[in-house]
Amino acid sequence: MIKIEGVDKYFGDNHVLKNVNIRVKEGEKLVILGPSGSGKSTTIRCVNFLEEPTEGRIFINGEEMTKKTRTRLVRDNISMVFQQFNLYPHMTVLDNLTLAPMKLKKMSKWDAEELGLQMLEKVGLANKAHAYPEELSGGQQQRVAIARALCTKSKIILFDEPTSALDPEMVQEVLDVMVNLAKENITMICVTHEMGFAEAVADRVIFMDDGQVIEEGTPKEFFAHPKTDRAKDFLSKIIRN
Repeated sequence: MIKIEGVDKYFGDNHVLKNVNIRVKEGEKLVILGPSGSGKSTTIRCVNFLEEPTEGRIFINGEEMTKKTRTRLVRDNISMVFQQFNLYPHMTVLDNLTLAPMKLKKMSKWDAEELGLQMLEKVGLANKAHAYPEELSGGQQQRVAIARALCTKSKIILFDEPTSALDPEMVQEVLDVMVNLAKENITMICVTHEMGFAEAVADRVIFMDDGQVIEEGTPKEFFAHPKTDRAKDFLSKIIRN
C-alpha cells in the first residue's frame, strides 16, 4: 500500500532523512518510534507530500507520487491526524466533519451529515454533533479529528503523535478509539511515544534515530530484544520515565 524508497530530506543544510526505505502492506498497523528529532514526523509528512522529499520516491498503492499525481493520490487514499486538532473553531463538530466529503467527494449535504453522525458514534461523541470545538475537551477534539479522518473513507490514516498535545488524563480516551480503529482494515502509520499502544496494536515497529531506520520488528521482538545499543538506550529511558 505504501512504499518509501531511498528518501532523503534536507531543510537547508540540515539532513533530516537519510535513505529511508519503508514498506507498509494493506491493512498493516505500523508504529514509528524514536527520540525527538529523529525524523519520524518528517517521514510520514513525506508520505502525503506535506513535505516533498529531496531525493527518493514514494508509491501509494503501486502508483508513484509526483507533483502531478500527489493531489489525486492523497485525496483518494490518505487522511492524517495531527498533534494539534486543527478543527475550524467557527464551525460545529458536524460541519467540521462534512466539509471534506462535500468538497472532495462531492457528497450531498444529507449523505455527508449521515456519514458524519456515524463516525461520531464510532468515536463516542454522537451527542456533540452540534457543539463547537471550544466547548470540547482536548481529548474530545482529537476524537473529532479522528472522526473527520474517517469521513474521507481513506484507505490510509497517518497519525502524527496524536496524544502529545493532550493532558495525561485525556490520552487514554484517544488511544481507546485508535485501538478500536486498528481492528478495521485500514492501513495505519502512527508516530507515537505510547509504548502500550504500540505493543497492543502494531503489526510492526520501526525505530528511527538521526534520520535513519535503525531497526524494525514485531512489538514483541523489539521491546523484549532490541538489537542495537541506541534502541536499548531509548527504551531504558522511556521505561524509566
